[in-house]
Amino acid sequence: MIRDATAADAAQIVDIYNHYILHTVITFETAVVTAQEMAVRIADVQASFPWIVHETDGKIDGYCYATRWRTRAAYRFAAETTVYLLPELARRGLGTLLYNELLKRLRAQGQHVAIGGIALPNDASVGLHQRLGFVKVAHFAEVGWKFNRWIDVGYWQLIFDGGSGL
Repeated sequence: MIRDATAADAAQIVDIYNHYILHTVITFETAVVTAQEMAVRIADVQASFPWIVHETDGKIDGYCYATRWRTRAAYRFAAETTVYLLPELARRGLGTLLYNELLKRLRAQGQHVAIGGIALPNDASVGLHQRLGFVKVAHFAEVGWKFNRWIDVGYWQLIFDGGSGL
């Protein structure tokens, strides 16, 4: 079941997210997040954008949300998208399910473009974005430092009105 996230979901969401903080370069955060911090983040995002979760038998197994791409007014129709899953559920279609719902909501909200930033290499995330129609538009070398190494970031975008990606 996909539904809107609530503050009560924060503890389960940080259980998922903190795994990625501690064990991967997928997020550039380096310190674990508390449930209280996550509840604030959820509320902040939902003031303007969707934050959704996928739930199975009362347990959250993935979540997806969007934020404003940049703060300047001219960027108001561009959203950055994010998805996280329980690690054992990767590559089973759950990310696609969540992302499709998020993109539907962003279109309905009047957003023009969705942007996904991906720490590289990450074949699973690149594949997900490309299957959904995102096009790679940028690659920044060595912009992140985590686990004693430099990390590249690529950006993929999806223009909702059928644009070419650039």
